[in-house]
Amino acid sequence: MTRLRSPLHKPRCLQIWACARIARMTDIKYWVALNQVSRLGTVKFRKLEAYFGSLERAWHASASDLKFAGMDDRVLQDLEAVKVRTSPDLEMERLERGGVRAVNWHDETYPARLKEITDPPAVLYYKGTLLPSDERSVAVVGTRGPTGYGREVASALTQDLARNGIAVVSGLARGIDSVAHRVTLEAGGRTVAVLANGLHTIYPPEHANLAQQIAENGAVVSEYPLGVRPEARSFP
Repeated sequence: MTRLRSPLHKPRCLQIWACARIARMTDIKYWVALNQVSRLGTVKFRKLEAYFGSLERAWHASASDLKFAGMDDRVLQDLEAVKVRTSPDLEMERLERGGVRAVNWHDETYPARLKEITDPPAVLYYKGTLLPSDERSVAVVGTRGPTGYGREVASALTQDLARNGIAVVSGLARGIDSVAHRVTLEAGGRTVAVLANGLHTIYPPEHANLAQQIAENGAVVSEYPLGVRPEARSFP
């Protein structure tokens, strides 16, 4: 006997999926707001999510509940200071004004390979697009003061990668990084720039136009919230 599937089955599945996606989109503003807490790293984000089930509940939790979740006094002080100066909705408005998107590690657009490292960023900020095809990528980085030969070799290697459909990842820095990005763009390839500061500003400033071109043909990405300035300790 042929078993008939209810005509409501597929729409019901789609409805559940849509509701789950809406919930994730609503929850992201709390991830973004909590990411303003400087001492709240990967481990503590995981503790909050495991204890409260959602970051919305964590944001509204009492100090005693947050302590039970594994937060120390310094984190609680930082969180209280963040709550005084901002809100989840205000943070999302800032991102929208800056043309910046944010995803957490549950989002389908969050790079799969990034999740495999020991401490993946809880929140990733980007301008442009993140595509599944970017998983086929190679990082091309180097000195900020390359020789002519260094530029030539970096250019040749990068051009071959781009022409073979491999995304080129670099850091938008002076020297080899900028060579890698520019050659990839000239070859019609995709490139991703990873910044060591918030996407409210471009460093170095003379690469602002280059960053715009990268966003139009790939993505400019950072793990740092808006407002975080470039500092030497962030670049490694």
